[in-house]
Amino acid sequence: MIKHHILFVCIHNSARSQMAEAFLNHYDGKSLTAESAGLEPGKLNPNVVKVMQEVGIDISHKGTQEVFDLFKKGRLFQAVITVCDEASAEGCPIFPGVVRRMGWSFSDPSGFKGSEEEILENTRKVRDEIKEAVLAFIEEAKHMEYWHKQKLDA
Repeated sequence: MIKHHILFVCIHNSARSQMAEAFLNHYDGKSLTAESAGLEPGKLNPNVVKVMQEVGIDISHKGTQEVFDLFKKGRLFQAVITVCDEASAEGCPIFPGVVRRMGWSFSDPSGFKGSEEEILENTRKVRDEIKEAVLAFIEEAKHMEYWHKQKLDA
């Protein structure tokens, strides 16, 4: 079985990319494996840790990493998925090899304002949106045509 390596990228690798990585590895992890990185590594968002624990996924042990470090190491990914806004995604490096680049736009939990409960509720919404996108990606990526089509599109 071919294992496809997926990289999720956001600004600080503190929230959205961490959730996407965790969901993909939780729900697949056999034919797909995920990592995450940021344009500038930051600190893991404690609200994201809380809302992921609510769905049974513990990311409290995760560190953050910079996408350019992976690039410099020559890491190869079959898909690089940005989970930040389009303008920020433009700063992502182009990885060598045949890579499928996608952009999924999600709100940044670090920018949420309000009471603690309002911030957590908005973070839960982003978590659930990311989960849905990851599950749809897993379903699509199960089919070999998905990866062959990507090569034709490149």
